[in-house]
Amino acid sequence: MLMNNINKIVLAYSGGLDTSVILKWLMETYHCPVVAFAADLGQGEELTEVEAKALATGAAEVYIEDLREEFARDFIFPMFRANALYEGAYLLGTSIARPLIAKAQVEVARRTGADAVSHGATGKGNDQVRFELTYMALAPDLKIIAPWREWELAGRAECVAYAQRHGIPVPVTLEKPYSSDRNLLHISFEGGILEDPWIEPPRDMFVLTKAPEEAPDEPHYVEIDFEAGDPVAVDGQRLSPFALLDYLNRLGGEHAIGRVDLVENRYVGLKSRGVYETPGGTILRAAHQAVESLTLDREVMHLRDSLIPRYAELVYYGYWFAPERYALQALIDEAQKPVTGTARLKLYKGNVMVVGRKAPKSMYRPDLVTFEAGGDYQQADATGFIRLNALRLKIQAKLAGS
Repeated sequence: MLMNNINKIVLAYSGGLDTSVILKWLMETYHCPVVAFAADLGQGEELTEVEAKALATGAAEVYIEDLREEFARDFIFPMFRANALYEGAYLLGTSIARPLIAKAQVEVARRTGADAVSHGATGKGNDQVRFELTYMALAPDLKIIAPWREWELAGRAECVAYAQRHGIPVPVTLEKPYSSDRNLLHISFEGGILEDPWIEPPRDMFVLTKAPEEAPDEPHYVEIDFEAGDPVAVDGQRLSPFALLDYLNRLGGEHAIGRVDLVENRYVGLKSRGVYETPGGTILRAAHQAVESLTLDREVMHLRDSLIPRYAELVYYGYWFAPERYALQALIDEAQKPVTGTARLKLYKGNVMVVGRKAPKSMYRPDLVTFEAGGDYQQADATGFIRLNALRLKIQAKLAGS
């Protein structure tokens, strides 16, 4: 149902097919100014023509904001402190970007006096939930317009026809029969030919990573320093959050790191096939776990690990600004305080191998774990430990035999 009395709309705009059509449709439908907002999250050259295209399509104003450092520092890094992984494989590159885009979009709405926000997410996907949960959490007074749930256009073929009628360039072609979404953490591919989960992705589809067959024949060693769970330096050189991840993306891409092809469960109940490239994030997660192995108490680690699926769901579903995510983050960040150290990794043809780790306050004690004689550990103490832990088993055995 269309809303009345809309005075100005801020649209989350990428310059792609959907949001280009939506920009024109909003103007024709609501008869009010539309502000195009684009977030620079590290998608590179994709933003080059966004302002000119938005203005040519009819946008009243265009805002393009550099959020790369904020994205890395305040969104990616907190999520990586949690080792978040959705359904055992997905590093949540698209999921974690949406709350930041929506947050910045709300801020633009406040600055421009807009009373409505809009997005290009379809009614079948996760992004509609992520955007709108953030709008409602941060600005419940703003009206929300979701064109894919309102208009008469039945699918992308009709969007293409609409764009052609209005002289809007169409980025989806026969040479690129799928959609993609890129930011600092990853690039995702879905739709089109990828909707058949039996079809192998075309070799020329990938953007960030070389194919393993084309990667260097010699391995590359890299050292990553962490402080309180966050990466701060690569090979001894301190870098800002954005610069660090950007460097690891290029390094990992050269060595074919981070390709994932999976069928995932969307929040709305559908399964979808997605192909992802996450080179730097794949390296960081392995390095982070290596430093944790030295510095985290066993029970703290096991407790945190038991919460990873729940934390990952909150990110995937769009609850970044929900109280339960804040509560989990506080626990995780407390647990991460001792996670300071260095991981050494070997990158080779799509593989990330941990080959060394060290920490100034390591809980790993060679003098205790050694098989040689000596040290504080008394092997005879294990007798009582085993007997006490076996007590209930012995009782069960006796009951079964009685």
